[in-house]
Amino acid sequence: MKRWKKLLLLLLVLIVLSQIPFAYRRYRLGRLYAAIQQVNSQRSQPEDIGTLTEVMGVVHVHSSLGGHSAGTFSDIIAAAQSNQLDFVVMTEHPSANIDTAQLTLNGEHGGVLFLNGNEVRTATGDRLLVIPGDASTADDHKWTTQEVLSRRPKGLAIVAYPQEFNSWEASGYGGVEVYNLYTNARKINPVLMFFDGLWSYRSYPDLLFANFYERPAGNLKLWDEQIKQGKILVGTAGNDAHANIGLSLNDSSGNTVLGFKLDPYERSFRLVRLHVLVSHPFDGDVAFSLVGSNLLAAISAGNCFIGFDLFGDTTGFRYSARDRDEQRLMGDEIKLNDEVKLSVSVPVTGRIVLLKDGVVVQDVSGVNKLEFGTREKGSFRVEVYLPQLPKPASDQPWIISNPIYIR
Repeated sequence: MKRWKKLLLLLLVLIVLSQIPFAYRRYRLGRLYAAIQQVNSQRSQPEDIGTLTEVMGVVHVHSSLGGHSAGTFSDIIAAAQSNQLDFVVMTEHPSANIDTAQLTLNGEHGGVLFLNGNEVRTATGDRLLVIPGDASTADDHKWTTQEVLSRRPKGLAIVAYPQEFNSWEASGYGGVEVYNLYTNARKINPVLMFFDGLWSYRSYPDLLFANFYERPAGNLKLWDEQIKQGKILVGTAGNDAHANIGLSLNDSSGNTVLGFKLDPYERSFRLVRLHVLVSHPFDGDVAFSLVGSNLLAAISAGNCFIGFDLFGDTTGFRYSARDRDEQRLMGDEIKLNDEVKLSVSVPVTGRIVLLKDGVVVQDVSGVNKLEFGTREKGSFRVEVYLPQLPKPASDQPWIISNPIYIR
């Protein structure tokens, strides 16, 4: 055999061998897909929560208004409808020329409730999600973080990208974005993702997320540390949806002739969601009954949890505390008189981890309920895992709750 043929054969063998790991990763995603279907088929009926109603939506969404995105309002509404979301919190980048908070989606559209907000960068270099937003956010880059917060006495300010935040001593913010999809995705190895995409994109485009999703340990630690100092802070997840990653060939009118997006709104809205327990009497369609002020109040109070719904529907998770006098929800404070009973209920069997001030105090597998009595003060939050899923999903949180504060 001629030398060039030998070299060509060797090259072909190396190419084939290099693809074995990606073929295996595709096989692993297939197993994960089947396991997720099994999990969803085993869901139990959610516990009754009285006058409360659980609603589901996404936070931290951008359209073409604020730049960095070509996404249209129609795209966002359609994606929310296809995911059966009850709400979407828009966080447009401010503009010196237009009031992006006023011009973005707000109110009911297509059976979905939208809240308007802004993502701002302060002179200190910090970023905040402010809900609702307004025209004044265009000047927030001129002010320190404390000045921005002091100028905005109403609504909710959430620390975005907490590992880059420098003003924890400031007062006036009420939440921390403990998980951000974009920040997590930045850790992707582009070479691995390219070949994973070649093998798995057509069959399991959503589950490619499982290859890079990981517990936001650093952000959770920062959140826990601030709470240990006596603060009450709601933990949220940010989809940080821009729908701007991909390749496309457009005509002179901007219409796509050929192309694809790796992060369409429809996919982003499936990966992680915020589930909120709202105190409101509902009658008929949620969007027509859900009031924006009630929703924002429930989020601000921490009566909510983060659900990575791609790995199984998290609807029906419950976490509460009670003593002889009262009962409280996640996000609430409860006074320690004698003993407080913490109760966790999960829609499917899994691993329930209870943490006090960020430290694990109970870790139980193969259960869908947990009761824990304590005579200690502190903040108690819950993480839920699904060990019945194959790796890598089994090692990462499926649910992250907000704390109950025992005072």
